[in-house]
Amino acid sequence: MTYRHPSQAFGSHVLLDVWGVEQAILDDPDALRRHMSEAARRGGATVVEERFHRFAPQGVSGVVVLAESHVAVHTWPEHGFAALDVFTCGHPDMTRRIADHLLASLQPGDVEIRRVDRGVPRRSDAFPAKARAS
Repeated sequence: MTYRHPSQAFGSHVLLDVWGVEQAILDDPDALRRHMSEAARRGGATVVEERFHRFAPQGVSGVVVLAESHVAVHTWPEHGFAALDVFTCGHPDMTRRIADHLLASLQPGDVEIRRVDRGVPRRSDAFPAKARAS
C-alpha cells in the first residue's frame, strides 16, 4: 500500500469557529469583505473575486475566491458567531497566515480551530476506479 504524508496533501483547510465578534461587523458584508480580502492578501494569496450576501433580518454569507482556493464565512450576528473557512491548495503556511490575519482583525473573544489536510488518500486504492490503470 502507498500512503501520502500530510506534507504531500493537495491543500490545507482551516475551519474557524469564532465567538464574541462585534455584532455590527458580522452583519456588514462590506466590512467582512474588507477583513477577508485583506487577510488573504496579507497572507500571500491572490484575490480573484468577492461575493457576499446579507440576509434579512441579519447575517451574512460570503466568499473570497483566491487563485489558491477560497476564504468563506457565514455569520450569526445575534450570537456574535461566525463560521470561517480558509482553504489553500498546496500552501499550508499560507492557510495559517490568512487565518492568523483574520483572527487579528476580527478579534473574537473565543475561537475553535480545526485543520484538515485535503487530498491525502488513506490507501492506494482510495482513488476512483476510472483514475486507476487497468
